[in-house]
Amino acid sequence: MEWAELDFEAAQWRIPAEKMKMREPHIVPLAPQALALLKDLQPLNSRSRYVFPSPRSKDRPMSENAVNVALRTLGYDRDTVTGHGFRATARTILDEKLRYRVEVIEMQLAHAVRDLLGRAYNRTKYLEERKDMMQHWADYLDKLKAGADVVQLRA
Repeated sequence: MEWAELDFEAAQWRIPAEKMKMREPHIVPLAPQALALLKDLQPLNSRSRYVFPSPRSKDRPMSENAVNVALRTLGYDRDTVTGHGFRATARTILDEKLRYRVEVIEMQLAHAVRDLLGRAYNRTKYLEERKDMMQHWADYLDKLKAGADVVQLRA
């Protein structure tokens, strides 16, 4: 994630096509909680183009393995949790607990969802639903953090 890709006013992370596996640009709606965290990070590393720079060089992003190393340092083994596993957990909870449509979740995760004719969806499709979903997800995580039992489904 680069600072230049963040649109704080529109509350979006706009990922350019060249960074995406499917070579299509992707928009990630950001909940106010995510924006607040990003704004808190700015004074710490705004001299780097990366939101999460490498600890060795501000000119390189943090490696994809850094999250896994942090999890191992916290005592979690690779059979318990991985960085990529957070995506799977979110996908499962958004579907089974919060009851969002699978195609909306898959679009948010930038998976290659195809319609009946086999065409990839436009990456801005479901943007309003994804914005709502990301807000609901952020609120859900806040409730978990506060120790709430968040088994309830979306209204």
